[in-house]
Amino acid sequence: MHLIWLRTDLRLHDNTALAAACQRGPVAAVYLITPEQWQAHDDAPCKVDFWLRNLQHLSQALGNLNIPLLIRHAATWDQAPTVLSQLCRELSVESVHVNEEYGIHESRRDSAVAQALEADGVTFHSYLDQLFFQPGSVLTKTGTYFQVFSQFRKVCYSRLHSALPRVVPTPKAQAEPGVKSDPVPTAVEGFQTPSETLRALWPAGEDEARRRLDAFADQQISYYKDERDFPAKPGTSQLSAYLAAGVVSPRQCLHAALQTNQGEFESGDIGAITWINELLWREFYKHILVGYPRVSRHRAFRPETEALAWRKAPEDLAAWQQARTGLPIIDAAMRQLLETGWMHNRLRMVVAMFLTKNLLIDWREGERFFMRHLIDGDLAANNGGWQWSSSTGTDSAPYFRIFSPLSQSEKFDGDGVFIKRWLPELAALNKKQVHNPEAAGGLFGVADYPRAIVDLKQSRERALAAFRRLPSRQEMAEHE
Repeated sequence: MHLIWLRTDLRLHDNTALAAACQRGPVAAVYLITPEQWQAHDDAPCKVDFWLRNLQHLSQALGNLNIPLLIRHAATWDQAPTVLSQLCRELSVESVHVNEEYGIHESRRDSAVAQALEADGVTFHSYLDQLFFQPGSVLTKTGTYFQVFSQFRKVCYSRLHSALPRVVPTPKAQAEPGVKSDPVPTAVEGFQTPSETLRALWPAGEDEARRRLDAFADQQISYYKDERDFPAKPGTSQLSAYLAAGVVSPRQCLHAALQTNQGEFESGDIGAITWINELLWREFYKHILVGYPRVSRHRAFRPETEALAWRKAPEDLAAWQQARTGLPIIDAAMRQLLETGWMHNRLRMVVAMFLTKNLLIDWREGERFFMRHLIDGDLAANNGGWQWSSSTGTDSAPYFRIFSPLSQSEKFDGDGVFIKRWLPELAALNKKQVHNPEAAGGLFGVADYPRAIVDLKQSRERALAAFRRLPSRQEMAEHE
């Protein structure tokens, strides 16, 4: 018997480890429920629920191929070696197969499991699956990990031109192995079940992921560059949750995009090219996780920014978290997050910059809050985005580039359609007033909508002053 240990790869198609295990003989699949680990990693209840719902679909799909899905419980990953060793003894497993994951804790977990299994004579095999390129294989001329996305992308393009990652064949049905599947739990203690409204926005299963991918590639991708920044338009693929859980693979996404663009990365349909770049941003941040492990440890990518004098401002932080900052685009975006488990990407940057620059609150507070609410929460992408916005990360916005929530709002939600959808209390305002009710004069009391908690101009100056006081990289190097 051979075992595939499923993690963030909840699909039957184009699953490298599953295909490899099935080539060796009879296969069973296992999934570990690890509630304390998920809590330690701030995984959102809606994300855990999404995993369970996808597991139910996957269990059925695997069952059609006579591959049983077993569920095992371990409070944290420290218990994974014991739990998996025991299962391997029960089933007389010869080999265990996994798709690689990239955080520090994930790597340690896999090393510990491999060691425990090999001590029992069980071989452990891991495969490149959620990335196009093995971390450590896309390096600068001096052999270091890239820190600038545009340079990283250039090398990726040349690699993709010479060898496109292939989609892995789907396994065929196997003989009945005599092992029964376990029921997939519908809830996990410590994680509240999300509302039916939220669940309905994110149906589970590979069929839904493929439907979204096909619909996006057929109808939307050409408009992606022009429409992706407008939160009131359906300009994005809505695939991020499926990618984060591995219900669809980056390879499937890449092939779908290339198919609409006659196999081109750099010319042709500008929408397709822009979307492929987004897949490469996702790749870049996972390589950063491996190349610069400090970002997995809640540290700033740019060490000199660790000296920033962030404000301890619990009331401002709570107002931001609860969507009552008095700045409509910020509050509308935060309501979207709280109610749907997702936020439009342009708005992720806007609210992150507001928290870290205008409120001068530590980016780690925002990163944690997002992870606790996002259905597509992904350590690498979330950390990369927060550090970019707060000017502490790779390729980050220069500290003096601070988005104004008002100009972003006017530019990307000109008619206030998005704002009014999430803040119905502002529905009576015209398209000029809706971005800044306070400036419209005498409108502070619009259905109890709060006044702005901060003066944008003064707070911008405060942020610039805080960043100017930081030592330079060179000064830091000299002190070390």
